[in-house]
Amino acid sequence: MDLNKVQIIGNVVRDPEMRTTPNGQNVSSFSVATNLVWKDAEGQKQEKAEFHNIVAWRRLAEITNQYLKKGAKVYIEGRLQTRSWDDPNGIKRYRTETIAENMIMLDRVGTEVNTNSQPAPADDFSQVPPKDNTKKDKKEGGEEEISIEDIPF
Repeated sequence: MDLNKVQIIGNVVRDPEMRTTPNGQNVSSFSVATNLVWKDAEGQKQEKAEFHNIVAWRRLAEITNQYLKKGAKVYIEGRLQTRSWDDPNGIKRYRTETIAENMIMLDRVGTEVNTNSQPAPADDFSQVPPKDNTKKDKKEGGEEEISIEDIPF
């Protein structure tokens, strides 16, 4: 049995760049940074960022291009793939990428993405008014109508 599974939670490093292949498929590429923090032998805090190359295809490419922005917190699930090519000097080059199969935006809806290095302030939920669930629009057949505010992105 084989398994090629990647799960990443990090921040988008640059806005996604979307292209269309000659046969008409959309492909989006961007990078996600994950941070590792630890204490060394002397007790000093150390930090290291790892950068992951992400590639999304078809509809997921369109969604990432439309909704992801630099600095956004995102969950990416996919598989690793390494491709190779010869550069103009004839040298063989390799690039390992995560081919995204699922993506979840982790920033709260309606909040701006914090693109500076300062941590975002803690959420204060005491100022959020409670949702009014008393009035629900019903379609014919008893189904609830979905409003634009209910869509998570």
